[in-house]
Amino acid sequence: MHAKRRPAIGSLLYFALALTLSVYFTFAAVQGDFGVFKRAEVDAEAKALATELALLKAEVAEMENLTLRLSDQYLDLDLLDEQAREILGLIRGDEIVIR
Repeated sequence: MHAKRRPAIGSLLYFALALTLSVYFTFAAVQGDFGVFKRAEVDAEAKALATELALLKAEVAEMENLTLRLSDQYLDLDLLDEQAREILGLIRGDEIVIR
C-alpha cells in the first residue's frame, strides 16, 4: 500500500510567496508611481505643455513685434492710429460715428 503524501507545507508557502510577489510587481509595473499608466499620463501632460509653450511663444513674438512697431526707433502710424481708436476711443475730425 502506498500512502498518499500531502504536499509539504514549505512548497505551498514558497508557491504562495512567489505568486504574491509576482502579482505585486505586476501591479506596481502597471499602476505604480513609475508604471505604464503614470508614464502615459506624464507623456500626455508633456505634450499638452509643449503645445501651450508654443502658443505662448507665438503670443510673446506678436507682442514683441507690436512693441517694436510702437517704439521710438520705428513708429508705425497705422498701428498707432488703430491703438488710439481701440483703446482710447478716438476718432478723426472728418469721420462720422454710427452706433
